Amino acid sequence: MESAGGYGAGRAGSNSFDAVAFFTHPRTVVRLLSWVFSMVVFSCIVNEGYINIGSERLLCVFNNNADACNYGITVGVSSFLGSICFLLLDVYFPSMSLASFLWFVGFCFLANQWQATSPEELPLAQGSDAARATIAFSFFSILTWAPPFTETLDPQKLTQQPRPMAPAF
Repeated sequence: MESAGGYGAGRAGSNSFDAVAFFTHPRTVVRLLSWVFSMVVFSCIVNEGYINIGSERLLCVFNNNADACNYGITVGVSSFLGSICFLLLDVYFPSMSLASFLWFVGFCFLANQWQATSPEELPLAQGSDAARATIAFSFFSILTWAPPFTETLDPQKLTQQPRPMAPAF
């Protein structure tokens, strides 16, 4: 009889792989969401995060601060690749990352730089939708990478009942 349980070290080396169970597992769903959110963040910045105003020099839409765009792209690409790696590793070993801290810093940094950006710096509001999407999905990424959030999605933890204490004699 095969024991019921999740994926991980106990399942390592097992010849059978249940793709439906794997892709419907809450941790896998969260990994896929993290992958999508990180892709949205870095693709918005790469595609519309830079503008040029009368010259060939590109300026970041986040208060003309190139560091804001560079940070968003770096964390976005890193999390994109990390999500893929963790998803592949979850087949045998479930793992968790502390990337939520990086996303929190990125969210605060990008939101601050966007707040400091004046409308005169963006002719025709060029790149403003991409900037807002970047900030929003940076925030969503905090939730998908935070360990307490993913632990609440674990159905085994939700169904476990506390054991009654045995009387001491």
